Amino acid sequence: MTPLPDPFTRALRRRDSLRADGQTDALRLLDGAGDGLSFAGLYLDDFAGRWLVQTTRPGQEPPGFLRALTGPGPDAPRSVYWKPLDARDQHQRPPGQWAGEPVEAPFTIHENGLAYRIDFQGGYSQGLFLDQRDNRLALRRRMNPGGAVLNCFAYTCAFSVAAAAGGARTVSVDLSRRSLDWGRENFRLNGFDPDEGDAHRFLAGDVFDALQRLARRGERFDTIILDPPTFARDRKGRVFRVADDFGTLAALAAPLLTADGALLCSSNARSLTAPGFRQMILTALPAAPRDWQVTPAPMPADFTGDSYLQAAWFSKRS
Repeated sequence: MTPLPDPFTRALRRRDSLRADGQTDALRLLDGAGDGLSFAGLYLDDFAGRWLVQTTRPGQEPPGFLRALTGPGPDAPRSVYWKPLDARDQHQRPPGQWAGEPVEAPFTIHENGLAYRIDFQGGYSQGLFLDQRDNRLALRRRMNPGGAVLNCFAYTCAFSVAAAAGGARTVSVDLSRRSLDWGRENFRLNGFDPDEGDAHRFLAGDVFDALQRLARRGERFDTIILDPPTFARDRKGRVFRVADDFGTLAALAAPLLTADGALLCSSNARSLTAPGFRQMILTALPAAPRDWQVTPAPMPADFTGDSYLQAAWFSKRS
């Protein structure tokens, strides 16, 4: 087998501990320049042996040693897919096969013992954002049996599944019915029946509208997840921009919290700094900023490069 570059071997070894217990087989193997200057603009994610390469520089291609690596072996991928990240079409273009066997059907990965469906043909996103792995585990550990979680902008409901694994009831809200159907499948993969009773509800529609309806009904939640896209447009043409509208979103969500509830607020908008993001939310929340405990939520250890994800827990002080 072709010898692997030393920086790549070191990057793999740095991540050995993240899957040592056999509970996780989906993680980032290369995080751009965070794993060496030779990897600048290059990102490599492992989805249970199916590797996804993303390149961000014009004309950049996956390194040739990955093609030679594909095949049998402890560090060898079954497949390598490539997705050039072009700002002009990044919301439409799925990755393409680059080496190894084709991945033509959805498959299952595991994260901290939970199962999620991944689909390389599913569009721009493959079904799970790996940079939220630690936050999903933190949510699961926060739960008490019978607690309630509201997951806004739920996408494929990964946070909801983690909450359910902690014993919580869940409400998942997303504009896309297709994504919520994908979420229901994630529930089934983990032995939860999404159609039995009202333990797990799925609401297709605008999050702002849903928050107001839930408030009118007097519903309350122990945890509310706010992880919106940087930019979105609903079916009525209304535009959401994180930098302009996250404060309004948090202000609408906060009254739905129980007395000791918490918001998990998160954004990957690179224009935001951590202090600016937190201050924007604290300024918008009911009561004074001093009435809220803010706990930063760092990115997972395999994300060694740019700390682009701004995330924090906002808990009511007793």
